[in-house]
Amino acid sequence: MEHSVSIEYARCRGCTTCMKSCPTQAIRVRRGKAAILQERCVDCGECIRSCPHKAIKAVSDSLCRLKDFKYTVALPDPALYGQFQHLDGTARVLEGLLRLGFDAVFETAKASELLSDQARKHPRDTASSARPVISSACPAVLRLIRMRFPQLLDHITATITPVELAAILARQKAVQDTGFPPEDIGVFAIVPCSAQVTAAHTPDDLQQPVLDGAFSIRELYVKLLTPMQQIETPLPLSTAGRGGVRWAFCGGEASARAPGERFLAVDGMDSVIRILGAIEDDRVPDVDFVELCACTQGCVGGCLTVEDPFVSTMRLRHLMREMPDSRSDFDAEVSDPSIIQADKELEFAPVFLLDKDRTVAMEKMAAIHELERKLPGLLCGSCGAPSCHAFAEDVVLGRAECSDCIFQVRARMREMTGDGDEYLPTPFRKRRKEEPAEHT
Repeated sequence: MEHSVSIEYARCRGCTTCMKSCPTQAIRVRRGKAAILQERCVDCGECIRSCPHKAIKAVSDSLCRLKDFKYTVALPDPALYGQFQHLDGTARVLEGLLRLGFDAVFETAKASELLSDQARKHPRDTASSARPVISSACPAVLRLIRMRFPQLLDHITATITPVELAAILARQKAVQDTGFPPEDIGVFAIVPCSAQVTAAHTPDDLQQPVLDGAFSIRELYVKLLTPMQQIETPLPLSTAGRGGVRWAFCGGEASARAPGERFLAVDGMDSVIRILGAIEDDRVPDVDFVELCACTQGCVGGCLTVEDPFVSTMRLRHLMREMPDSRSDFDAEVSDPSIIQADKELEFAPVFLLDKDRTVAMEKMAAIHELERKLPGLLCGSCGAPSCHAFAEDVVLGRAECSDCIFQVRARMREMTGDGDEYLPTPFRKRRKEEPAEHT
């Protein structure tokens, strides 16, 4: 699965809302329907949130996949806990997952806590040599950096994500407990966003995926309500403390690191892009660590969650008051520290490359700028591209025609008839000389 975000064309009305909200300009509207430029998509889910017709969705795994394995383990993201009202602890959610059909649970928050402990005790083992160090926890941010900010690849910490560590530890424990071979054990993440669904199948930091699939929080939320209500006294299944649960919202990872470390926590793709540009220009020299979350408020704001991210954050903070600060010890619980190391080097993804031949690329760039100067610069989106520059690029690369721009059509109509404004919407018509300007 290269991407989990897909378009249900029967619902799409070509309204261009998703196109205008995409932070990587990966969406075009052609022949009345939206289309995704797959190579530019980072699975951030902004289009899923913005689509007024619910035509864009993230395709996650089905619960039927549990039948493919003799033993299954659920890895709930801590954002799942914030979806439920009046929760008295995380154990009720964990037992609800067992009643739903899983054989065991392993909290992703536990793995987050272990990574935080490792960062405090052995800060040099996985930290990058460049400063500031950038978190590797958000798959959407990793893809964004690979595409648009390749100079910052050396800044990314060399650790795997919490859900990947949880999958490795959960499989090891299941093998010990059951005696089944690893291939008979299904390890599934319960995730809050489309980027994590994609990363479960095609990780950027690992040669081979360590997860067997991913279920969305939104899909399991309703299924969990009845089993959770039937639990009178939940089993003591919780294994994570505040240090792991706080990774669910922006700033949680950074605040769990070494005391005194200067950190920056940023959420939302627009803000993330702005900060990455500032780091690239060396305009944030006094920061040690940067936590970047593609979703508003962090994972609690993922496009596959149910609850408002601010309400979810409030609920998690309430739960955390009754938790110990930490229940994990990296040195004692992880027998092989090397498992947290990414075994695949992050590489530049040249999706914006105009041509492999530099001379040809320069010629295309000149043609793009020349065409862009002739366009109105209104960013109206009527051509099916998010900006005039993107439209000019599409024309030069053969993805569109000049006639797709209504203003280019008007110019040609004028040449033929002397006036080509009548067919245009009123705001786009030019005022005739004899028409007085309206004043308010």
